[in-house]
Amino acid sequence: MTAGSNMLDMVYRDESLLVVNKPAGLLAVPGRGADKQDCLSARLLHEFPDALVVHRLDMATSGLMVFARTVEMQRRISRMFHDREVEKRYVAVVTGKLEPGAGEVDLPIAADWPNRPMRKIDAEEGKRSLTRYRLLGHAAGNSRVELEPVTGRTHQLRIHMAAIGHSILGDALYGIAASAPRLLLHASSLSFVHPLSGEPLNFESAPPF
Repeated sequence: MTAGSNMLDMVYRDESLLVVNKPAGLLAVPGRGADKQDCLSARLLHEFPDALVVHRLDMATSGLMVFARTVEMQRRISRMFHDREVEKRYVAVVTGKLEPGAGEVDLPIAADWPNRPMRKIDAEEGKRSLTRYRLLGHAAGNSRVELEPVTGRTHQLRIHMAAIGHSILGDALYGIAASAPRLLLHASSLSFVHPLSGEPLNFESAPPF
């Protein structure tokens, strides 16, 4: 599915939940204004009228999203995200050669009100934010990395990588938009226990870059 296509890239479905691949350039949920009503959740509702939003991805980010199909399931899965019982992994391409090959970024993030929708590192007002990273390889002077957002702050991965001098390619907010045709950030893996069956669920999506 591309941002301009209404076809859904379904990864998983049952009576309780749906897992869908969101394309880059498509809003996850409706924004403000008539021009921001086309989004993944709206498209999903055409085929699954009971689909309910659980979490979000930035418009520029592609990858796996979970939707609930009942209010109770929405409450349960939302609680699992809040309690960090959902394991999330992203793949990104960042500028420069990332060294060492694995580590953590533990920097507090706060809203940057004069420059909305941007966020900023703020030791006084920011909320604790933790990202783990692992180098996957180097190419053309850049680094392919796996990122794990232990906390789930808005723009966390983007601002954390920029803060350590390795902004994500194509990032119009915290890097250089022209460095790639799109933001090279993809939600590639989701793992959690099914709230009803107790079955471990593991979903993978290869990055399209």
